[in-house]
Amino acid sequence: MMQTATDSKTTEGPLDSTPTLSIRDLVVNFRIESGLANAVGGVSLDVYPGEVLGIVGESGSGKSVTALSVMRLIPDPPGNIAGGELLLQGRDLLKLSYEEMHDVRGNQIAMIFQEPMTALNPVFTVGMQVKETVLSHEKISRREARNRAIEMLQAVGISEAAKRLGDYPHQFSGGMRQRVMIAMALVCHPTILIADEPTTALDVTTQAQILELMLDMKSKQLGASIMLITHDLAVVAETCQRVIVMYGGKIQEVGTVEQIFDEPKHPYTKGLLASLPATSDKKQKQKRLYTIPGNVPSILEMPAGCRFCTRCAEVIDRCKIEEPPLHDLGNGQRVRCHLLETTADE
Repeated sequence: MMQTATDSKTTEGPLDSTPTLSIRDLVVNFRIESGLANAVGGVSLDVYPGEVLGIVGESGSGKSVTALSVMRLIPDPPGNIAGGELLLQGRDLLKLSYEEMHDVRGNQIAMIFQEPMTALNPVFTVGMQVKETVLSHEKISRREARNRAIEMLQAVGISEAAKRLGDYPHQFSGGMRQRVMIAMALVCHPTILIADEPTTALDVTTQAQILELMLDMKSKQLGASIMLITHDLAVVAETCQRVIVMYGGKIQEVGTVEQIFDEPKHPYTKGLLASLPATSDKKQKQKRLYTIPGNVPSILEMPAGCRFCTRCAEVIDRCKIEEPPLHDLGNGQRVRCHLLETTADE
């Protein structure tokens, strides 16, 4: 018999491991002219030591807002973390002062942002930005900080690092700027790295290099974890151990990579996977790619029931009036769908 899981515990990790980061019932709202918009509606997840956790979903699903909430970078106003807990090794980040949170950012949790050209300060040299990251968290001399910056830039594959310390962000290519962002994020050896679309707008070859670099740097630090936010399922298949599928500000499905790709349960997850081009079956190549019907509803006009019901081909009347809980399939996989409960009851 299928069990219903509470939203406060939506993921399973290694039984002998305690989560490094636990998000519990996170609610994030934004005050806008036409009302209060709920961007994240009760998200709960765990990040375990040494794992790469993938978070996927369309634009507007709440992935980046969840990440920014962990970093306490939601602008207030108009944003507001209205509820929940962000537990880093048992310490609630929402209860920390500004100064205490400053010590956490870059030191214990670091983030690689989507667009390095806007994340890097255009009026400061790359070397200064990497050095200041170290100096703000460690009591070392500027000479030592400079040497650390050179070592890190070399580690991420930037040639002639010592000479390039004096260059500005606009003097680097997109791929090189992203490498600088990785260097800044990892220079203090954080426990958790949040990578928010780290390969957006990069060519395929550079994407592969950036992903390989992130995984390589993670492997050199015992217990380090990565929270990889992306819409690219191919990237998830190559790099992640577990996957969280988000839609409408809520988690819709959780499972291992094998579970999500081989036996997806939620109609939205199935739709995402069906939209991928097939390469193994010649006949499949000739078919038109599947498209999920409709559009993501406005954040102010989310359905009363299941948030995916307006686009779901398997919708039933109950979906339109009652939001389903996350159902535990008993194998670590969890799905927010009434159809799974109906099947179990039968």
